[in-house]
Amino acid sequence: MNFDTNALTSLVLAIGGLGTGAYGLVDATKALGGGVSRVGFGDIKQVISKLIPPASAAGGRASALTLESAFNTLRANWMNGMALADQKSIAKGLVKLNLTPQSAKGMAAATGVDSDLLTRVATKLPSKQALTNDETDVFGRFDLLLSALLDQAYQRGDQRYRNTAKVFAMVFSVGLGMLGSYTVLGRAHLLQGFVAGLLGVPLAPIAKDVASTIQAGAKIAQFWKK
Repeated sequence: MNFDTNALTSLVLAIGGLGTGAYGLVDATKALGGGVSRVGFGDIKQVISKLIPPASAAGGRASALTLESAFNTLRANWMNGMALADQKSIAKGLVKLNLTPQSAKGMAAATGVDSDLLTRVATKLPSKQALTNDETDVFGRFDLLLSALLDQAYQRGDQRYRNTAKVFAMVFSVGLGMLGSYTVLGRAHLLQGFVAGLLGVPLAPIAKDVASTIQAGAKIAQFWKK
């Protein structure tokens, strides 16, 4: 039985192209109020809301350091796809800028450090007063625990975003595959379109590599037949 290597290679590339097209449609949803790019920010928002007090709890101040303003900044960075390391750095900076004697108690509760010591740190920082050893220690622990909380939030959010994007891509890929099968081959071949759509999403990133491997394998097989 003859095996058409070129046909298999073309099939792999076509299925990979189907998945790539589906990912393109998922990305296009961002034009609709953010679309899929909004997914995952809830994990970040949940952590930040425990650390930065709302304007009403901060004496009603209206500045760039309020919780609402922080949300706007962090949401914009998230939806624009800024590098996670940079996003976490900005989020950490916004939290620290909101460290005041009034907010220290809430931040201490969220990070698990001593409330009184962190309040004293927040009192001294604006005037650049020297910190005691205990205050330096608690501020260092606060910094490390804050980094851990933000890292956890961003990793969870990123995982949620990627999983959701894959689900949407699979739906688009299956829909496109079935539509193509119905248009070209008729209703009897809808199952082939469904299978191609399912394969398109995981195959899209490696379609060219798989096609190249198939071609290389065919050449090796032909060599051994000589």
